[in-house]
Amino acid sequence: MRRLVAPPEFFLGRHVIDRDAVLILTHSGDHYTVDLVQEELARRGARALRFDTDRFPAETVLHAALPAPPGKHVVRLGGTELDLARVRSVWARRRWPAKLDESLDPRFRESCGRESAAALDGFLDALGDVPWINTPQATIAAENKLRQLRLASEVGLDVPATLVTNDPERARAFFDERGGAVVVKLLRALTSSMEPAPSSVRTSELCAEDLEHLEGLRHAPMVFQERIEKECELRVACVGSRQLAARIDASGSAAGRVDWRGATPKEARWEVAELAAEDGRRLDHLRRRMELSYGAVDLVRTPEGRTVFLEINSGGEWGMLQRDAGLDVAGALVDELLGGPE
Repeated sequence: MRRLVAPPEFFLGRHVIDRDAVLILTHSGDHYTVDLVQEELARRGARALRFDTDRFPAETVLHAALPAPPGKHVVRLGGTELDLARVRSVWARRRWPAKLDESLDPRFRESCGRESAAALDGFLDALGDVPWINTPQATIAAENKLRQLRLASEVGLDVPATLVTNDPERARAFFDERGGAVVVKLLRALTSSMEPAPSSVRTSELCAEDLEHLEGLRHAPMVFQERIEKECELRVACVGSRQLAARIDASGSAAGRVDWRGATPKEARWEVAELAAEDGRRLDHLRRRMELSYGAVDLVRTPEGRTVFLEINSGGEWGMLQRDAGLDVAGALVDELLGGPE
């Protein structure tokens, strides 16, 4: 993907940001969508500072002192320095573990990682009074997939029959109850990217022969869910009260038939989709219940016209919606970060 904005390490000398800025939390391998948002902020005359969280503490300096008048709560990235008193909003795009020095004694690596995460948590706590997309508390709560499904059902969304278990016998009974139309997935994603996921990570169809090999559940529970027949899959970028929806039909791809992430861009591309007004209201209700400013919602539209909720991801990918379908998600995010539409 193209790089639109130079990373912080390209600044020469010490530059202190002396006007309000948007703080972007991400990691050093994340570019396309971050660049789109930085470019849009610059177009509107706003300043942004990108904080690659994996570069802390090895390459990024921060200090926090209490009480904290101006100049006491500072982050320095490369040659750029920002006092948190100058932060107007935060886009928490990604939070990544510390990249620790390879020469560090293995006995201390875990504790150094924990201390670095704790220091960063405390540092960012000083930004509790500015708008976030999304707050750390809401992001953590949103990772609970069973809670998502419960809240989605409560606001009137159609949700699939779901079982989370580490009991092979219960999993086999669920398979029989659903007539063998079952998929299996993880509770938490192992990838967060626009690119196809490894086959070991994607949602997969459960086959009868798999039922004899479920003893591994004793090591880690999994999600078993009824398989929904698809006309297409939808991803909806919910940004504030707005919903930008796109559809993809990956049924022509063997790898993408169950999970669109298995299809390549040549096999299936995203197109603008219409979302029923009632579905839109329910999604907005869900987003508010979860206290999210942004969420990427995955839905299935069935051949009979049902719209079925699968999940909402507080940091879900949207770059392909802008790249393929032309939806201005970056502009909508910047609206939220700057306090309203242009």
